[in-house]
Amino acid sequence: MRAAAFEQPGPPDVLRLLELPEPQAGPGEVRVRVRTAGVQPFDARLRSGWEPPYAPVKLPQIPGNEFAGVVDQGTAELPAGTEVLGFSVFNAYAEYIVVPADQVTPKPANVPWEVAGGFAAGWQTARLALSALGVGPGDTVLINAAAGSTGTAGVQLARLLGATVIGTASEANQDYVRSLGAVPVVYGDGLPDRIRALAPGGIDAAVDGAGGAALETSLELVKDRKKILTLVAHARIEELGLASIQGRRSAAALADLIGLYAAGRTIWHVRRVHPLAEAADAHREIETGHGRGKIVLEI
Repeated sequence: MRAAAFEQPGPPDVLRLLELPEPQAGPGEVRVRVRTAGVQPFDARLRSGWEPPYAPVKLPQIPGNEFAGVVDQGTAELPAGTEVLGFSVFNAYAEYIVVPADQVTPKPANVPWEVAGGFAAGWQTARLALSALGVGPGDTVLINAAAGSTGTAGVQLARLLGATVIGTASEANQDYVRSLGAVPVVYGDGLPDRIRALAPGGIDAAVDGAGGAALETSLELVKDRKKILTLVAHARIEELGLASIQGRRSAAALADLIGLYAAGRTIWHVRRVHPLAEAADAHREIETGHGRGKIVLEI
């Protein structure tokens, strides 16, 4: 099969199209003929040499932790021909992926492939983050990097939970953040004062998707540090006494989340679709840290 993989970690150029053996499904697993796969900052960190403590890297390594496609080796519940979306740790930048059957869920017919392939990570991360913070009706929540993929999901889920959301973004993304249901605010110098003016009653919880000055702003504005969760400054979580994500991604949760989209209750913006051969370009773009919505590979 064709796959975008790296034989040694390094800059984006180490991602190349390789011919690798097709994986085969075992008991309790499904093999999916991948149509689209999402591109994550997680994937770029992996390619650059970081290794997650819960999953060893095996070179050549195929990145990619979310995908959509058609089951071609299935189970009784998910027979061949079933259109699905799902999640993994690695291996989605390829023509075929094998995962446990409880890591995929059927794709609603009205969900485009480019949406389905880049859906699982951002929405499940946002859901778990808001759950860890106990966000509920009447809360005022700060979401840093609100125009990114996890921010886009987080704004909408927090609004569905009954919270008021203030979302930081660049000047160019203010209207986009507003369209998601948040009160937009431009990041940069003076951010804490701008947020105080928008939320005189204070900020109850914060999700940090940017780190640096954005995290410092959250620390300044949120009294209870267990109501702050960072998605990027992992090394500072214990030092600062911040909240951390509890629980795991699940097919049941993913089914609920994609159901909201299919029912028209949420939106999902795909910024760009790259062919598999341009995986390195997709990584260059994701590593800028700018831009709204999702980057997806078409296999």
